[in-house]
Amino acid sequence: MSLHLRQFAAPALPQAAGNLPGIFMTVLGVFLFSGCNALAKHLVATYPVGEMLFVRSLTALLMLAAFIGPREVAALRAGGRPGLHALRMACSGIEVGCYYWALSAMQLADTSTIYLAAPIYTVALSALFLREQVGWRRWAAVLTGFAGVIVALRPEAGVGGTLSVHALVAVAGSLLYAISLVVTRRLRGTPNTLLVASQVLALLVFSLCTLPLGWVRPTLGEGALMVLVGAVSMIAYLCVNRGLQLAPASVVAPFQYASIVWAVLLGYAAFGEVPAGATLAGAAIIVGAGLFILLRERARRG
Repeated sequence: MSLHLRQFAAPALPQAAGNLPGIFMTVLGVFLFSGCNALAKHLVATYPVGEMLFVRSLTALLMLAAFIGPREVAALRAGGRPGLHALRMACSGIEVGCYYWALSAMQLADTSTIYLAAPIYTVALSALFLREQVGWRRWAAVLTGFAGVIVALRPEAGVGGTLSVHALVAVAGSLLYAISLVVTRRLRGTPNTLLVASQVLALLVFSLCTLPLGWVRPTLGEGALMVLVGAVSMIAYLCVNRGLQLAPASVVAPFQYASIVWAVLLGYAAFGEVPAGATLAGAAIIVGAGLFILLRERARRG
């Protein structure tokens, strides 16, 4: 969830500007996303997931509306590919719903760990559908990352080793997230504001469809928290994007894995959650595989 908005950022500033500002913005954005997820976990314990996502997406879309002008709309029309845009919107809207629904029953660290593997899945999907060249070393890293997910899923095993529905939904959501990243690569000529707005719009429609299934009138304070989640998530998007503009993606991407650190700390501080050893081991395997892929990419382009 929090490890993306833009895989193809604007060209990095000259190296003289330094990479530290980009790293700082990335770490800040990841922290804000983690904080949003912690607030969301608190809210979905009382309110339906669809209701919380509706308020979140509506808030974010209203914030984005001020940044969408005739130039962005003209660029969208010129770019075409409505089918790809629809696919991306569908995957984006559903995967966020999967994340929050899984979060309602799973620990923050468990859910975040499963989603850490999405960029690794993206490598495999890019090879299959975008015909990108992926050598055996990166394929080995992909399989290793998937093994990390299997290890991390062990805390969610029920009687007889059967996985919980929430854990399986989280896995499905992470795969949909990876698909959305691959489609984003195909749509990288689209203005970033429109890419974000289309994601938020899809989530708004998705959550709106779930409202008849349940609505709990929020208190003034918790309604404000729902709005805060939407506002902070948009600021987090801006921070992550700005980080990719200030420094190369290969530099800032490893710092996005800090999300698991924040998830563990916030889960413990806010909910008293202590992640199982298998969760931490799985997260370490996934992060290691992801960093290996990033190093291979840097070496290949260097």
